[in-house]
Amino acid sequence: MTGTSVQAEEDRVLIIDDEERLTDIYMQWLSDQYQVETACDGREGLSKLDDEIDVVLLDRRMPNLSGDEVLEHIREKEYQVKVAVVSAVDPDFDVIGMGFDEYLVKPVKKDGIQEVVDRLLNRTDYEENTEDLSQLLATKAVLEQEKQESELEANMEYLELQQDIYDLQKDVDETLDGFTHEDYLAAFRDIDVKNGS
Repeated sequence: MTGTSVQAEEDRVLIIDDEERLTDIYMQWLSDQYQVETACDGREGLSKLDDEIDVVLLDRRMPNLSGDEVLEHIREKEYQVKVAVVSAVDPDFDVIGMGFDEYLVKPVKKDGIQEVVDRLLNRTDYEENTEDLSQLLATKAVLEQEKQESELEANMEYLELQQDIYDLQKDVDETLDGFTHEDYLAAFRDIDVKNGS
């Protein structure tokens, strides 16, 4: 029963694994919280991948197009998606430079899959919110440099900007409260990659 589970949630998860039984199990575990799509090989997975997918759960050993090749394609095309490798292959030095965000070794449990998806979505929220916050702060700084304080205080758009900054900062702080040490490292690594360092 491969296919799509439609939920009201906007977060979308794509499961790519050639074991149909596993894709069905993972879909059942996740479909209460997310929109879940499945693919039973790498080529089908790539055909379902678009900018609306938030997280990919990816097996490494698949016929025709391996998970490693799928991941390479995802990174080459610069999809803004988090990828968790879920594989029976124990990680070795060959994982260096693969570009995954998490690595789970099969067999995995329901809470392990759910936790990794939640964690990756939190990282995405953090990155998007800090980017938005940075832009709003830059706008605020420019206005404060150019305008008198009395003008700023009388301008409704400026007051809304201040409120937006406050709300976004609160969201960022709440996300950080739930971060593990690994989340911090991954988030700052992702920021470095985006900035080309």
